[in-house]
Amino acid sequence: MQLTGVGIWSSQLRYGDAAESAEAATELDELGFPALWIPDVGGPLLDAVGRLLAATRRTVIATGILNLWMHSPGDVAESHAELTAAHGDRFLLGIGVSHAPLIDAKQPGRYRKPLAATASFLDGLDAAPRPVPVESRVLAALGPKMLALSATRASGAHPYLVTPDHTAFAREILGEGPLLLPEQTVILSDDADEARRIGTGMLRSYLSMPNYANNMLRSGFSEEDVRQVSDRLFDAVIAWGDEEAILRRVAEHRSAGADHVCVQVLTDDPTAFPREQWRRIAAAL
Repeated sequence: MQLTGVGIWSSQLRYGDAAESAEAATELDELGFPALWIPDVGGPLLDAVGRLLAATRRTVIATGILNLWMHSPGDVAESHAELTAAHGDRFLLGIGVSHAPLIDAKQPGRYRKPLAATASFLDGLDAAPRPVPVESRVLAALGPKMLALSATRASGAHPYLVTPDHTAFAREILGEGPLLLPEQTVILSDDADEARRIGTGMLRSYLSMPNYANNMLRSGFSEEDVRQVSDRLFDAVIAWGDEEAILRRVAEHRSAGADHVCVQVLTDDPTAFPREQWRRIAAAL
């Protein structure tokens, strides 16, 4: 599964109205986006994957990511085999360990040894009666150890909330061959104040998670940048402006070593499907 080009990362496709989600997925497929990515913060993820596969003909449906603490590898492998048999080789299984504050909130102490937990989950996928092929799975990865695991136990990495500089860092660790599929958050607005109003809350939420905060520190931002969501950090992580500005940031990721970039569009209403913005991006491509 050799993904290229620009895809769409969308929480609305996962958690929005099911009928509109299917309708939007059909349109995104017709617009030519090669992959649609959906998150997993609870609920029947694989059922959602099945609905999106049924609504599309060509596009890859990818999990960005399947939370390994919420699923059994045996069940995931069986569902992957069934969905692939029904819809062709269009299901890319993105797997991740989520974040300690989220997992430990319900079961204190459950989140530990994330690298070992990921390797164990992959062992379970390999040992299933119908294993998930290595080429059909990628790992959420930010740091060097998880990136290295992505290169040996999966077909590559899906870093989230990263800069083009991180993409270059990730490519150096992955080496040539493994897929590098970063997410890029975007806001189609030329107004800096409006962009910051739309995006700062989202960034604050993510940067409260140690994995993302530590990655920003590792990427050269200060603790003050992270705590205050400085303009420098905001502009490095979120691409805002017109279509040209968005595609320029995508090109920076590609130049840094990304094979495919999935864009997440933010608007004033985080629950609304940003269909107008998706159409604008498709037209610009």
